[in-house]
This record gives sequence, structure tokens and C-alpha cells, in this order.
Amino acid sequence: MPQSGARLKTVGILLAAGCSRRFGESDKLLAPWHGEPLVRAAARTLAAAGCEALAAIVSSEAVGDVLPESYALCRVPPGQPLSASFRRARDWALEVGAERLLIALGDMPAIAPDTLRHLVARSGSTACIHRGIRMPPALLRVEDLRGFAPEEGDRGARGLLAALPEDALRPLAEHEARDVDYPQDLNPGG
Repeated sequence: MPQSGARLKTVGILLAAGCSRRFGESDKLLAPWHGEPLVRAAARTLAAAGCEALAAIVSSEAVGDVLPESYALCRVPPGQPLSASFRRARDWALEVGAERLLIALGDMPAIAPDTLRHLVARSGSTACIHRGIRMPPALLRVEDLRGFAPEEGDRGARGLLAALPEDALRPLAEHEARDVDYPQDLNPGG
């Protein structure tokens, strides 16, 4: 955790509290992805982005246990929608005095570190786009979040991303945009 009173330019936050309902009975974030838990692969990539502090929004002890020690764990109750995770991420960024937060998803393990570094290098709020859909990862200025109320359910910051200008969007490659929802999604070629 950063020192009290210290101002951080950019923090990285991994949203990793999902319910994995479509995946089946096991937690998809713990499923093997190239020899490690899926969520650890996403966490490692986020750590390479160059943020000054890292946190993960988790609801599972087991998910928290496999994350690198460099991550602060911010807990939300199990079964909450994405909007609860997004609110907790925003609140943590405010608590630590961040100016910007880079949000990545625990079920998108193929995001390239260069994509995240590109977002961090931008000065304003920015996000990714794939097939016309605006999506995380996203870099959001805290000042843009102060008056923003996350949408309920699994929509999170969709309204905020929709308001970004076209030149603030970074296209994602097809393989980067794939998230893991079903067991067959673990096979990158399938």
C-alpha cells in the first residue's frame, strides 16, 4: 500500500471478483492458462504496465491467494455484479490518492503488455475498442470518475467509456479481445 499522503499518478486495478456462472462449477480465474492460473496471467501483464501501485478486486480467498504479493487485495462480497467491483476499484483509487487508474479484467489473459503501456502513456481517459465495442482495459482519470455513478448490474463504466472521443480508443487485436467465459475459451486456438 502506498504511503499515506503520497500522490500516485497511475494505479493498476485488476477486476477479479466475478461469479464464473457461464464457466461451470469451478472458478474460471483459477483455471490453468499456459501453466498458471488464468488470473495470475492477467495480473502479471497488468504489473508490466508501469503503474505505481497495484490492486485486485476479489471476492474469493482462493483467487486472492494466487495473485502476486505486489497486489493489494480489495474485497467485495461474492455474487456481486461488475458495478460493485468497479465502485470498489474507484474507491480504492481515491483512497490511495491516485490521479488515474488502469483497469484490466482477470478473465482477459491475452492482453499484450504493450497495449497497457500505450494506455498508460496517454494523458486523458482512454479505453480499448474491438468490433465497435468499447471495453477494458481502460485508463480513467480520477477527476472523470468523481461525479460518475457506475451503472448497475454488469455494465460498470460502460456509460463513461461511451462518452470517450474516438481518438481516445485503442483497437484490440482479435486474440487480445477474447475473454474466458466458457471452458472451451481456455484453448486460444479453439
